[in-house]
Amino acid sequence: MENENKSAEKGLINKLFGGIDMSWKKILLLAVGSAVLTAIFLIVPIFRNSSFERMGVYLEAWFFLAILIMSNCKKPLESAVKTFVFFLVSQPLIYLIQVPFSDMGFGLFGYYKYWFIATLATFPMAFIGWYIKKKNWLSLLIIAPVLMFMGVTAYQSGLSCMQNFPRLLVTTLFCILQIVLYVLAFCPDAVKRVIGFLIPGITVAVFAFIKPQVDVNGTVFLPDDRILTDSAVVIQDEGTAATVAIESTGEDSMLRVRAQKYGTSEFTIRDGGSDYRYTVQVYEDETGHAQIKISPIE
Repeated sequence: MENENKSAEKGLINKLFGGIDMSWKKILLLAVGSAVLTAIFLIVPIFRNSSFERMGVYLEAWFFLAILIMSNCKKPLESAVKTFVFFLVSQPLIYLIQVPFSDMGFGLFGYYKYWFIATLATFPMAFIGWYIKKKNWLSLLIIAPVLMFMGVTAYQSGLSCMQNFPRLLVTTLFCILQIVLYVLAFCPDAVKRVIGFLIPGITVAVFAFIKPQVDVNGTVFLPDDRILTDSAVVIQDEGTAATVAIESTGEDSMLRVRAQKYGTSEFTIRDGGSDYRYTVQVYEDETGHAQIKISPIE
């Protein structure tokens, strides 16, 4: 009976990562379905600050979908093209669905350009990633960064869960499940599996004892939806916790914030004959991620 259960589990994993006919119809349905679901998680208030909302912000769910596609393609070029198209359809659709429900309207697409760059990167990554199907040492080498990422994410979300139970419990369990699935699916022998489980374990141990250096480099919209002209400049004292620069002007006016430490700074935007004063706060949230908050000074 025990052998039958193990055989059934192995068969299910092999079916999930290699036994699905990943046709173009399924790619498009998966892209549209994941986009609609993600948009719902971002729009509906009940999902705010939950594991489900993370699907629209962080990568753990998208890694799973990408690996699902790659492992069910027959050739590396097919893997690259289909993964690329999946992200090319799903990511802008997430923003488009949110437009009627957001005060920013089509200004939301100011954030999409970074996802578009990530989408372009999926082509070569999925081409190389297809070789996880070989289930050899190269497979373990390719999947290792994903195992490390899942380990650290599970650790961070687990800490948050312990502090605010059951917040991010789903994220913690989902990342642990992915580690188990990937090791069992792509590491067929005992030695590779032991190493596969050690990779995220050692990564988490190192991460827990060596606090990573703060290195923030992100873009944000102004909180008052102010539209800047090309003559706008940032005035800021030297030695502040964060430096602010104008990333773009016009309807999609955005600021770029860089920081090497947490803290709060003040800055002024001079646009024509008007001055607008703000504070920028760079802080660590409950999950260990750096966040940027800009507030107007009345």
